[in-house]
Amino acid sequence: MHAGAVAGMTAGGAGAPPTAGEGLLYEAVARGDEAAVIDVLSRVRLYFLVPRLHADTPGFIPRPAPHRDDATRRTVIPVLTEGMLPAWHPEWVFQQTTLDRIAQSWPDSKWRLAVNQDTPYATTLRARPADRQKWLAAAARSDGPAGVRLLTHGGGHLLGPLAHGLALGAHLAVLNGLVWNTLGAAYEDYGTDRARLRRPWGVTHRAGYRETLDSLIATKLVGRVPESLLRARRTLAVRLGRAPTHDEWSRSVAEGLSRHGASGESVREAGEFLRRIAHYEQRFRADGVLPPEGRVDTLAAFDHGRAVNVVRLALGARLCDPAEAEQAVLRIGEAARPLYGSWEEFSLGYVLTRLIHFDEGDPEEMYRESLAIHHALTHDPASPYRNIPWS
Repeated sequence: MHAGAVAGMTAGGAGAPPTAGEGLLYEAVARGDEAAVIDVLSRVRLYFLVPRLHADTPGFIPRPAPHRDDATRRTVIPVLTEGMLPAWHPEWVFQQTTLDRIAQSWPDSKWRLAVNQDTPYATTLRARPADRQKWLAAAARSDGPAGVRLLTHGGGHLLGPLAHGLALGAHLAVLNGLVWNTLGAAYEDYGTDRARLRRPWGVTHRAGYRETLDSLIATKLVGRVPESLLRARRTLAVRLGRAPTHDEWSRSVAEGLSRHGASGESVREAGEFLRRIAHYEQRFRADGVLPPEGRVDTLAAFDHGRAVNVVRLALGARLCDPAEAEQAVLRIGEAARPLYGSWEEFSLGYVLTRLIHFDEGDPEEMYRESLAIHHALTHDPASPYRNIPWS
């Protein structure tokens, strides 16, 4: 099985391109604009096929393998763009690469680069030294595949419960510039998917994956202390019949900690989380993403969004199969739906959790990045948050 054959399984006649990248590539090829073709390829992820047996061999370095193209009788190195990956297969996996990496390790100037062979989005590039210099120059200009982008696969899940569940993981997909709405051959690529399960999740086998997934669906990892602070504020609001002031909330928390004999360290930790929550909610209000009297009532969104990510990583790492992945995503959706009233509420729950837990490096940069993702998901007409009903 070679990549040309795999690509042939992904598309029939020309139609709507799977992602924007294939659309731009098709247009550039149709114009005969080689410079534009190279520019497009410098901005997208490229993939080559690897037998899983080889990929699992210690010390194996995955490289794109050449094969003989029967139509042209030339030796080519086949690659696929991110929208053209085929259906999931247990024994065939994909390694991600980029145009500049291909240029730097190209083995033979007589060979050619074959992109999306046997599909409507195919092109073949000569790979002489001067050609490869053009690839490197284009990659330097584009700075490689973009992160922080909303990328939708036209043939993926767009409506219904499964799309709803996948959209819960859209924050991480947008952050990493990955397709949000597929359960397929790779999330990022086989090696990266396995590595991201190992760290931070410590997952190396199916049992570990299932245990982590169950903990995330039950929102056991989002943080007991900050979630208890929000629960205390909700309880106080019910008792007062209105939104409590910051001072009322703070006093109520302090009284509760005192009644339970909390240690000084626990009091300081609660105070710091309360400060962070109040700080970021106030920033949300100032930036118009939270109403003047609005608040975030639960941080569950963060665990549910990460749960979808873990499912997609496990599928890419071959720790589950597509049917198992679909059922897991549906479970996550069912758990998340009762906790929020809208995608906007869910998204702010996710963003707030990310900020209060991980803002130690550069909090301003993280805030702006997180808000940019929130805006993309809640305002972009192509976003699942604009097209899939919350309930």
